Amino acid sequence: MTTTNRLAQESSPYLRQHADNPVDWYPWGEEAFTEARRANKPILLSVGYSACHWCHVMAHESFEDDATAAVINQLTVPVKVDREERPDVDAVYMEAVQAIAGGGGWPMTVFLLPDGRPFFGGTYYPRDRFVDLLRRVDEAFRTNREGLEGDAAQLAEMVEKGTGLPSLGWAADGDAAAGSGTAVVAEAAKGLVARLDREWGGFGGAPKFPQPGMLELLLQAWSAQPADDVLEAVTVTLDAMASGGIYDHLGGGFARYSTDRRWLVPHFEKMLYDNALLTRVYLHAWQVTGADRYRQVVTETVEYLLSAPMRQPGAAFSSAEDADSEGVEGRYYVWSLDEVVSAAGTEVADWYGVTAGGNWEGTNILWRPVRGDLARPAVIEAGRRALLGRRDERVRPGLDDKILTEWNAMAVAALAEAGAVLERPDWVAAAVQVAEFLLGSLRRPDGRWLRSWQAGSGARHLAYGADHAWLVEAFTRLAEATGEARWIAEARGAADALLALFWDDAEGGFHITGNDAEALIARPKDTYDGATPSTNSVATNALLRLAALTGSDRYRQRADRVLEVMAPALAKAPMAFTGMAAAAGLAAGTVEVAVTGDRPDLLAAARAPYRPERVLAWGEPYDSPLWEGRTGPEHAGLAFVCRNYTCAAPTGDAAVVASALGGPR
Repeated sequence: MTTTNRLAQESSPYLRQHADNPVDWYPWGEEAFTEARRANKPILLSVGYSACHWCHVMAHESFEDDATAAVINQLTVPVKVDREERPDVDAVYMEAVQAIAGGGGWPMTVFLLPDGRPFFGGTYYPRDRFVDLLRRVDEAFRTNREGLEGDAAQLAEMVEKGTGLPSLGWAADGDAAAGSGTAVVAEAAKGLVARLDREWGGFGGAPKFPQPGMLELLLQAWSAQPADDVLEAVTVTLDAMASGGIYDHLGGGFARYSTDRRWLVPHFEKMLYDNALLTRVYLHAWQVTGADRYRQVVTETVEYLLSAPMRQPGAAFSSAEDADSEGVEGRYYVWSLDEVVSAAGTEVADWYGVTAGGNWEGTNILWRPVRGDLARPAVIEAGRRALLGRRDERVRPGLDDKILTEWNAMAVAALAEAGAVLERPDWVAAAVQVAEFLLGSLRRPDGRWLRSWQAGSGARHLAYGADHAWLVEAFTRLAEATGEARWIAEARGAADALLALFWDDAEGGFHITGNDAEALIARPKDTYDGATPSTNSVATNALLRLAALTGSDRYRQRADRVLEVMAPALAKAPMAFTGMAAAAGLAAGTVEVAVTGDRPDLLAAARAPYRPERVLAWGEPYDSPLWEGRTGPEHAGLAFVCRNYTCAAPTGDAAVVASALGGPR
């Protein structure tokens, strides 16, 4: 008879994957710490996520092995955490691991004293090394407790410093704080161009991550001051990614990252956040270049997100699809030459670079050898559909079907913006439906937002700063896409909660956790921009846009304060803070456009050009300087184009609107 541990009752699919382990897992919580104190054992903290390949490897080698589990249970109190549900726990203990090992990643393996302070940690350990480490930790815990207490005290101090505002050896000064936002953007873009892999795109060597924040910053720099090398850095990267194996040429969407320089061999997991952020990058590249291949990638990526199993019927978006199916990495995605030829013919095999020898472990990852040539002739499109149908007969990779507020808000923002720009009302409608689900299922009756929802378990965990920041962004984008004033009201509500719960009155900036959340050994702040932009970057950008739409000094002042405290870091290392650099550029000046009456031609003219500093008000009026004196019938059918609330003459001519927004600022 199979028995399960405590994780069987958890909402996270990742935690439930470990419910049948012989390890006596605890979820994060007081029960585990109480047991550690009672038994006088160290805590083994294991942090991962469902789409993490090496997390599965360590699980198979160690956590599913009876002998290894017996050692874990005898010597430790084991605690399992889904980093996507608990980014606060992940951030705190990742800081400790980086201090110990000089780097980090997942699975994350940390040993804690019963009070929660870490004293040793790392990432993946093969089974034999892991068992040896468990025994050495136990010996040190029993015979050198005083030494471990000293290590833990030192690490706790380092974690507290490391999870605050950036402290990289420089001091704030007035000149840095007063620096031009456009200059910050330009300097960051210069550094990115210098790091560009000019043959295959991306920044640095393998493994390669898409880095949508870096690409967005380059596009913002180009918008402010067009330069061929800046735009080339974007197009070379986007073309190489969309032609490579990291892109799913049959079903749309991008894998998490490429293991090689050419974007050919991915780790095959597909994350909601990557695809939401990349949808916007390719949309903006299409606005800048007019290249149909970028619009094609946007369309196919959105279609992937809106299809099952990523879009849950009557609900929102799942978090991720795994790399593995039937226990084998990539099995769902790879092909033999015979399979492709029998299903779709030799011409299709040539189109996708399929050979008898294969391009990965004797199999073929589909890609486009002719880079950037994505438009499929009829015979290729028929072959693609045939291959997709054949692939649908396979066992699909595992699904992490938890619905995260933050990532879904990213997707809402992407769908709303892309749907408005590309005139796809069905995408905008889908964005509204997802937003309605979030409002109905991830917000408590008292208005407090929650982090995670899973069918059968409902919503759990207090929402974090990033959840609130992305909700502000999503709701403002919905207001711009739909013209409905209620979304401005929702954006204000999320922004007010962000300021009330997460703002640091002493130093400025936003904490990851609210002031009503569980106290950890440190209350971290998230400032560095990585695979996703940091809490502080998203919040600053979103508050600046909301301030421009509403005229609220309160939102603008908080955004300016974040930029003030981040100015020294931006001056020293802008490439580490690309999202914050983008916010500095936005703070340098916004363009406000208000369209009155029923004028879809004026809206299209306002939306068509890539203008990251533009905000748009139309449809239902709301409390804002953008609507003052413009709601009467004498003003119907006009566009008002303003810069920092200084306005040109109103116009009913779409060509005039296009001209006003079309050139460099």
